[in-house]
Amino acid sequence: MLNLERLRTLDALARHGSVSGAAEGLHVTTSAVSQQMAKLEREVGQQLLARNGRGVRLTDAGRLLAEHAARILSQVALAQSDLEAQRGQVVGELRLAAFPTALRGLFPVALAALRNDHPALRVRSRELAPEEGVRAVLRGDADLAVVLDWYNKPLPMPDGLAKAPILDDPVEVAMTEDHPLAGRDEVDLDDFADDEWVAWPEGEFCHEWLLYTLRTKGIEPRIAHCAEEHHTQLALVAAGLGVCVAPRLGRDPMPAGVRAVPVRHRVHRYVYAVWRADADRRPSIRAAVRALQDAAPKAR
Repeated sequence: MLNLERLRTLDALARHGSVSGAAEGLHVTTSAVSQQMAKLEREVGQQLLARNGRGVRLTDAGRLLAEHAARILSQVALAQSDLEAQRGQVVGELRLAAFPTALRGLFPVALAALRNDHPALRVRSRELAPEEGVRAVLRGDADLAVVLDWYNKPLPMPDGLAKAPILDDPVEVAMTEDHPLAGRDEVDLDDFADDEWVAWPEGEFCHEWLLYTLRTKGIEPRIAHCAEEHHTQLALVAAGLGVCVAPRLGRDPMPAGVRAVPVRHRVHRYVYAVWRADADRRPSIRAAVRALQDAAPKAR
């Protein structure tokens, strides 16, 4: 009989593409991954891994078994979800992920409520960019992720995920108080065609959104500085080094000397939770979504 944990190791290898990636995803050592795979090869009587330079690749037999492993593990997750739903109790472990401002703006209130209402539930959380959060849920490294869509550019969403809305997050433009547009009640993004921007790191979903949005207005953005954290971006704005997009979620307190002005044609982000559809009936998932939705009014 095939061992479930060894199938889980094979599935992690197929998803991550390397022994080190599988080890990181499973929170074990690389030697533990290698040992599990060696035992699985003895069990099935076929070679599942082959050397590929300094790394490894799946053989034809390895890929075939990995496809079955993915389906088996999905069925196991569905069975666990149905059992939890039948029992109706919010227990066990729940692994959450969120992009930085959601982690700061939503999680303290939501996780405190979960601990108070469901003391038998163990919650772990970590910070991941939206696209990384989606991948973590698909890989099984997270049970639920808080991610976002921009009003004019949705985050690519693979099949097999369920989702629920958390809040709409209005976006403003932050600038120094002596900026020529700081005294206005509203601004347009077009007004900053000649300004330098402080943005997210290159390649990130939010960075690509800013480039896309400004270019659709005929503006080639001048990205002067990049930083992951909004508070770091705002600190660079306060130093007079550019302007930045400033969503309200998790933003306060604003640095001295910085003003955020609303955008005339409403710019906003849709913040929502995603989880695997085969875990849809888990009471812990439902409890987490409710806690996040209840925390949303306090985050604005």
